[in-house]
Amino acid sequence: MKAIQLILITLTALCGCTKKNYPPVAQKGADTITTTKPMTGPATYLALGDSYTIGERVPQIQSYPYQLAAQLNSFNLDVQNPDIIAVTGWTTDDLIGAISRSAFKDKKYTFVTLLIGVNDQYQGRSKDNYRTKFAELLHTAIDFANGDSSKVFVLSIPDWGVTPFGGGRDSEIGPDIDAFNAINKEETAKAHVPNYIDINPISKRAATDPTLIADDGLHPSGAMYKLWVDALVSEVRERLQQK
Repeated sequence: MKAIQLILITLTALCGCTKKNYPPVAQKGADTITTTKPMTGPATYLALGDSYTIGERVPQIQSYPYQLAAQLNSFNLDVQNPDIIAVTGWTTDDLIGAISRSAFKDKKYTFVTLLIGVNDQYQGRSKDNYRTKFAELLHTAIDFANGDSSKVFVLSIPDWGVTPFGGGRDSEIGPDIDAFNAINKEETAKAHVPNYIDINPISKRAATDPTLIADDGLHPSGAMYKLWVDALVSEVRERLQQK
């Protein structure tokens, strides 16, 4: 009799341990428990370029990187103000040198924009040099985006030939800029960067709409930058929602 009681006590103890050591399993169907991916913090943004990136002749808030961040935040995406490596007059060579000296050179970002080349064209730099240096910058941008090429966004070179500064030479300047854009578009595809935003056609609207040009007769106004952002924001938004 005592032996039977001892066996029953042992079995009861084992059942209690089993219940403690193994959590209940969620059942399939309506009672299944689901979880969401935890937030990873605010998105960080690096903008690489020249005068078109810093927003020469307009308040900083009207530059396209700041307008882009503001639009993204209006969609309830938590995006910090951009870090910017850009100066008026920079060529691809200048930007490469500046990145190597930048305080941001070792940082990683959620996404990166790249718009560079107008000064290579304006200064008569060779297209072969532009191809080499643009490809280098593109891979640098990918590295800044933590190796994720889908988080890099390339903007084409706008057509300054239609501005008053162009002096009516749009038939000469436009085709030359098109040739540079053909290069950056080709290199973007080679680097497997899926986001190429062609703002060149938008820039040509300045030929008939002076409100799209800043007071220097050359650079875009805040209204022009907004058109660029309108063309860019949906692609960036889609990529950020995938992070």
